Amino acid sequence: MIAGTDVVTPTGLHALLAQLFAIHGYAEVDAGTVDAFAQRPGHALLLLTEDPLRVRETLDLAVIVPQLAKAFPDRFRVGVLLPEAARQLHARYGFRRWPALVMLRDGAYVGAVDGLRSWDDYVQEVTQLLEAAPTRPPTIGIAVKTAGSITVGCGS
Repeated sequence: MIAGTDVVTPTGLHALLAQLFAIHGYAEVDAGTVDAFAQRPGHALLLLTEDPLRVRETLDLAVIVPQLAKAFPDRFRVGVLLPEAARQLHARYGFRRWPALVMLRDGAYVGAVDGLRSWDDYVQEVTQLLEAAPTRPPTIGIAVKTAGSITVGCGS
């Protein structure tokens, strides 16, 4: 967490999240606009945020994502899903920890990086995602009880 960044804008959006739009010009994406944003040609990186009061790492990623965009110039466009929109699309992308980055290519799912990682891990994983072929998104594992009370995990 960066010192002095607990300021919340009058709209209720934390200053570090607000700068993703105001300074970096990233698109705000929601359930109604994600497909149109993602289906444009090329790679799209989605930042799925959570309430920074609940998941402080959200603010770390608000700083890391612009640095990733600089490290990979013109390789992807960035869309930001604020907490409510991110929660609505969580099951669609099947990541396990908040916050998460989801890479799409031409609208198709490529992969995700969830939770907070080291800088080197982000660079390595984004490099791999930019080179990877689209695949089916994983499902969120849901425990299913059968008649014999054996728990079976669903999902990948």
